[in-house]
Amino acid sequence: MPLFEIETDAHIIITWAEDEDAAQGVVSDAYPSDEVVRMTKRPRDTWVISKGALGLTNTTLDPCTVARDCLSRSAGDKVNAIRLYRMETGSDLEHARKAIESNMVMGW
Repeated sequence: MPLFEIETDAHIIITWAEDEDAAQGVVSDAYPSDEVVRMTKRPRDTWVISKGALGLTNTTLDPCTVARDCLSRSAGDKVNAIRLYRMETGSDLEHARKAIESNMVMGW
């Protein structure tokens, strides 16, 4: 079964479906108010997110562990967690924001 990447106006959905119509049905069922912006049939049956694209290529620190610790210490306050992350790692604002936000999405 093919893997589809479906971008809507609010989400990016990765799903297996028989064809484009079935993939559209997944979006309609899950997010009925979303408008499909782009749909791509992936050439392989796996999905990869590049750490480089997220700005997480520093191998001397485990950004997930540090970011999750900062989120925990800030009781989930994103702005405070970003500040703590910058103090812990010496990262710039953009890198710290990406690290904290990506861990918030994962449900730290």
